[in-house]
Amino acid sequence: MKISRVRASARTAIAVCTTVLLAASGACSGESPAVPGRGEDQNVTRNSMLDKAPIATEEEFAQSTTAQAIKQRGQLLVGSSQDTPLLSQQNPITGQTEGFDAIMGRLLAKYILGRPNVHIVNSVSQIREALLQNSTVDVVLQTYSVTPARTQKVGFAGPYFISGPAILARKDDGLVTRAEDLRDKTVLAVTNSTGSQVVRQFNPKEVITFSTNSECVQALEQHRGDVYVNDLTQLAGDAQLNNKVQVNSGTFGMDPYGVGIRRGDDAFRTFINNWLTKIESAGLWKQAYQESLGTVLKGEPPAPPQPGSVPGTS
Repeated sequence: MKISRVRASARTAIAVCTTVLLAASGACSGESPAVPGRGEDQNVTRNSMLDKAPIATEEEFAQSTTAQAIKQRGQLLVGSSQDTPLLSQQNPITGQTEGFDAIMGRLLAKYILGRPNVHIVNSVSQIREALLQNSTVDVVLQTYSVTPARTQKVGFAGPYFISGPAILARKDDGLVTRAEDLRDKTVLAVTNSTGSQVVRQFNPKEVITFSTNSECVQALEQHRGDVYVNDLTQLAGDAQLNNKVQVNSGTFGMDPYGVGIRRGDDAFRTFINNWLTKIESAGLWKQAYQESLGTVLKGEPPAPPQPGSVPGTS
């Protein structure tokens, strides 16, 4: 009986030790899910992007009190979304936010903090200016187009991406691949969108508008139009989620996305523009594109835009 008890105790000890070792192994694997709704130290990225990402020098920090304050806090507050495919969407399994905008946020956090500790504040178009004006967020990274009206309320660094209207078609339909091909076609578009305004200059037969992106995609599937025109990044997300459609073109027209900051903070704008120049030179911008938008938008990545090249960003 005593021998049995000793053997049982030994087996228990081995099981406990094995459990501890396995737990430790999992903790060190770099694949632990982030906790949704909290700051995410997103070292779980499974590539070398963050390892190669630059960190600001002391001289650069000395030029921006905003960057210094973020570093002291230890977390970058980013106004964005967590439901936009290919740009900023939370993975329900890992809890990590994925996509081009999400990657850019982590790279900026690494530049400021030395690690990619980002807290995403869920944002919608109507409140982005308010989030910056009342300092709820440090930056907005959310396909935030630089426009003259917005520059009267907030500041912009960048641009970090140039988008624009593009063409979505039914799968394997390659008849309309350029803006010029829209002539005499029935075009679907979202009401009051940039796409609905731009397509008219190419003399389509008819422009049919719907209130939402999903209604336009559904109408395209139902052959109620020849193609659907909207912003390229939106269409790329549609193509990722729906195997019945495909993106047929690059952009026509120009829609520059900027990093939203508080108006008048010129030093922080220069700080971010320097960061953009560095990640572009290091090939990290291209890598971020290939791992997000580039998984749907085939072909060579576009050239990254030059920081400060759009009015309102320098």
